[in-house]
Amino acid sequence: MIGKTRVWSDVMEIIIKEIRALSLKNFIVLLIAGCINAFGVTVFLAPVKLYDSGISGTSMLLSQVTPEYMSLSVFLIILNIPMFLFGLKKQGVSFTIYSVFTVLIYSIGSWMITDIFPIDVSMVSPLAGEDLLLCALFGGIISGCGSGLTIRFGGAIDGIEVMAVIFAKRLNLTVGTFVMIYNVVLYIICGLTINSWILPLYSIVTYMAALKTVDFIVEGFDRTKAVMIVTDKPKEINDALIEKFECGTTKIAATGGYSNVEKTIIYLVVNRFQIANMRNIVHGIDPKAFVTVSEVADVFKMND
Repeated sequence: MIGKTRVWSDVMEIIIKEIRALSLKNFIVLLIAGCINAFGVTVFLAPVKLYDSGISGTSMLLSQVTPEYMSLSVFLIILNIPMFLFGLKKQGVSFTIYSVFTVLIYSIGSWMITDIFPIDVSMVSPLAGEDLLLCALFGGIISGCGSGLTIRFGGAIDGIEVMAVIFAKRLNLTVGTFVMIYNVVLYIICGLTINSWILPLYSIVTYMAALKTVDFIVEGFDRTKAVMIVTDKPKEINDALIEKFECGTTKIAATGGYSNVEKTIIYLVVNRFQIANMRNIVHGIDPKAFVTVSEVADVFKMND
């Protein structure tokens, strides 16, 4: 009994610590993200019966084949929130709170646009009319902005992402593959339900636009480059790079695997416009230097 009490006490302590770590800044951004997602879906996708991906797309389909009072907003809450609560142990308290908050904002925002604001979204998109390609592209981009901001600031706006994290590994799949399979099945069901493949095919355009936008928002539009330089002249190259780019570098001692000769690796991060200058500097000092360049999704200091 004492052991169980102690375990429960430890769990509560962890939960309280996570709740205290919640950020007002994150809630403000997530509020904006939920509104953005609601705008993209209800103004561009729902009026022309295009489908978003994941639980959002599932909610759109169900709202079309059920009584009018079972709206998109209702299904967003009914389907998403249980999934986030199911993933509470895996994802943590703060993630779950951020996610549930964003879904509630998304649901309320969708309801306000369709039922409260003086915007007619009953027949066609107020901004793109009946142009399915424009609706698919802009609906995907705008909803992708909302999803990307949500992920970047600690949550998720779609419960299928949580299910993917929990079940993908058990099914020997990656998270991305799990989500993709779900969406493919969803669009096939949509096609069979409405007895047409035009809207599901355009919905794939929406999905791809949203996916790419999420990548841009989460990982950055202009990815920086990580450079590793293996050289016999580390001091000269290091000093030249610092002087030219005014950036920090890291020197790593290494040994050649074949030659067994001691080398030095210089590691630094530059932007894409600095790559050519970096290459000229390095090869001008040490023509035999070995240089690798790779993309970096994000750069931050732990005290940021």
